[in-house]
Amino acid sequence: MSAPIILVGGGLATGTAVRELRTQGYDGELVVIAGERHAPYERPPLSKGYLLGNDPAEKALVNEESWYAAHDVDLRTGVTVDAVDPDRRTLTAGGEELAWSGLLLATGAMPRRLALADDSGAPVHYLRTLDDSTALKEQLKPGARIGIIGGGWIGLEVASAAQQAGAEVVVLEALEQPLLNVVGPQVGALFAQLHREKGVDVRTGVRIEEITHGSDGTTIRSADGDTLAVDRLVVGVGVAPVADLAADAGIAVDNGVLVDAGLHTSAPGVLAAGDVANVDHPVLGHRLRVEHWDTAIKHGKVAATNLLGGGAVADHLPYFFTDQYALGLEYVGHPGPDGFDRVVITGDTEGPVEGRVFRVWWMRGNRVVAGMHVNDWDAIDRVRELVGTEADDAALRS
Repeated sequence: MSAPIILVGGGLATGTAVRELRTQGYDGELVVIAGERHAPYERPPLSKGYLLGNDPAEKALVNEESWYAAHDVDLRTGVTVDAVDPDRRTLTAGGEELAWSGLLLATGAMPRRLALADDSGAPVHYLRTLDDSTALKEQLKPGARIGIIGGGWIGLEVASAAQQAGAEVVVLEALEQPLLNVVGPQVGALFAQLHREKGVDVRTGVRIEEITHGSDGTTIRSADGDTLAVDRLVVGVGVAPVADLAADAGIAVDNGVLVDAGLHTSAPGVLAAGDVANVDHPVLGHRLRVEHWDTAIKHGKVAATNLLGGGAVADHLPYFFTDQYALGLEYVGHPGPDGFDRVVITGDTEGPVEGRVFRVWWMRGNRVVAGMHVNDWDAIDRVRELVGTEADDAALRS
């Protein structure tokens, strides 16, 4: 009897891949090793529906917990993989050595820490796990003073949830606008306006010099001498791929685990998927590591196919979505290392941001390198159609 296929990780890529393996007819042994005590789950609800109190935790599960036993999958939760030996095709986990015939590393990413906050003694929240979201949700209540350090997607989604829970919210962003490096100053300013319209105190260009904590709460002091008193801190300053397991095994890493278009690592029989995978993208022509929901699903399906000897490629364009208050958007594409040189906005340009219906196009010359719709739910197919093509302004407005 051959050794099992083993999948390491407790997220969406793992949950998708193991389901796809059974769907494709693989009837051999399957082992899933998840470091958290939960069955594999997806992460968007942690800053959206679950954090808002609208959805139960179970809704985040990729597969119902009973699915694993019903499909003869050995699910091991709360177990850490300590080492991988690609030459011997073994790994050690929970004090046991296991052989594998194929291995998927979907170890995800972890929040970047902020020493100023961690060393202050203040109550600090990072949002990455279901337990993180549960702990934070308990603190979002009327009158609570929530300070959010970082104006990225996670910081803004937490701000939305906290404001809707009745908390007083301040967002502290070091750059000139929220999301500046992702969407540019013009669109970043729209997100700042959206939150300010909802009563969130969005402060940009803030350099934090000191965080202190005492009996009366937590005080944040910025370089310009301003101080801010809060009850709780939420830190959202990005994530780093969890690639130590691969690196220690001699597998090539650089901003994640390096994989080809089929998600194969430098070690035969070992694939990587999801947030940790740095993919040689066959369409975009450059390496890309994406930390979004859709990519984890697509990677899970490609990985399953290729663990069974197939030739699938991860050639889809990056996609993500966000919901903040009553505003929703979908984004497709990636500007890559060459970036973009102009932004074109079509549609509503006046009135409260939350109620506008518009599209945004990121251009390099006449080439559409990324596109986004806001509250325009019939537009996603058109966005996908134009991204990666040459288009004049008339085409963008059609």
